Amino acid sequence: MVSGVLSKTHHYRGDSQIQAIEEIELDTITAKDESVEQSTPQVSTILRNVENGTVPSFNGRYETAGFASILFFIFLMGWNDGTQGPLLPAIQAHYHIGFTIVSIIFVCYCAGFLAGSFLNVYLTNTLGFGKVIVLGAALQTIAYALQGPAPPFPLFCAAYCFSGAGISMQLAQAAVYVLHLRNSTLKMSIFHMTYGIGALVSPLSSTQFAAMPRWNFHFLISLGLGIINVCSLIAMFKFKPMKDIFGDGPIHVIQESGGSENHYLRIFKLKIVHIFAVFLFAYVGVEVTIGGWIVTFVEQKRGGGRSSGYITSGFFGGLALGRILFMWLNRKVGERRVIWLYLILAIGLEVTVWVTPSLIQNAVAVSIVGLLLGPIYPIVMNMMGRFIPHSVLSGAVGWISGFGQAGSAVLPFITGTMASKVGVQSLQPLVIGTMGIMLGLWCTVPNDVRRDE
Repeated sequence: MVSGVLSKTHHYRGDSQIQAIEEIELDTITAKDESVEQSTPQVSTILRNVENGTVPSFNGRYETAGFASILFFIFLMGWNDGTQGPLLPAIQAHYHIGFTIVSIIFVCYCAGFLAGSFLNVYLTNTLGFGKVIVLGAALQTIAYALQGPAPPFPLFCAAYCFSGAGISMQLAQAAVYVLHLRNSTLKMSIFHMTYGIGALVSPLSSTQFAAMPRWNFHFLISLGLGIINVCSLIAMFKFKPMKDIFGDGPIHVIQESGGSENHYLRIFKLKIVHIFAVFLFAYVGVEVTIGGWIVTFVEQKRGGGRSSGYITSGFFGGLALGRILFMWLNRKVGERRVIWLYLILAIGLEVTVWVTPSLIQNAVAVSIVGLLLGPIYPIVMNMMGRFIPHSVLSGAVGWISGFGQAGSAVLPFITGTMASKVGVQSLQPLVIGTMGIMLGLWCTVPNDVRRDE
């Protein structure tokens, strides 16, 4: 009989064998009690592992190293997204193209991201975490190898398809990995803060290269970082599926093997998936539109010079800082309510950028807008983990992220098209209107968390 009890259901994965089962009194397990084994799958799994001596251990040091590897990927994603704004004028000058044509790079990136997100559901169920995340890293690195020599514009655009697909695969896997870790709320904020750091650092480099004849050499730095990313992910995860990394513990590990039910159908049946997807479509669109077009806006409408590229760094720096700085406010006000506060303040500041013809004021306001927008993405990602069933979470996160990334193409492309017709001053009304749509969408997010496994 078993006289010990499980008084908790949320043990940490990274504990040692004794810690993982410390609340089961091992010395009182004298025989297998089939009635207890049949009570819950989690308890029976623990008992079998205790008897066989095969309780998996995901120790703290390995967890820290794995998290560091994931952080390097998200840094590189931020680096990639922060590159476009300062380089946009140089790309236009090199290829002799206008606003509409140069906006095609955003469309190609989005197309690749959507394709990768859609394939991610199938690939996760067939290949598993370790292989999919390395495949994504390899595709991203191939993109930088193509962009480095500044090839003809069609090939230059096609490279964005590779980077979009690769980043989408890595992002979905990385987000689910972080959700498995101890203190996942804090680590999710650090995860997205690191994206902002990458997007902050990248313009410091790309702004310098934009003033040089060999502006495309910036992508050689990206290529080197991409190679490091591939090697890091291989060395850390060794192509293993998620269950082999975390093992069978008292916490449910998201399964990667496909069942008889269609995973796509299960995901698309969930209303909350579509709400989150459309909301992130607008959010990512606003983020990339500001980061991609603010330099052109201040150069043409506020008399800014080549150093205007640093405004992009200010925006993404605010984005990174806000994801850590406002964690206390998120807890105090509540995650659902605080997003309304951030959006209302951000809209007010964007109005001042629109109507105030001051370069300094615009630069400061845009940085504060980044500060306010920063916490929104990690809050939404945390809420996904509470609303969406674990069995489809990886695929759902991939699809939501991919659909959201479509906003990074649609809104900047609309901005470029409108800039060709009426001027780049159309940037601010478009951004303000989209933020207003985000406010309306957030009202449809339910208060109660009810997740059926």
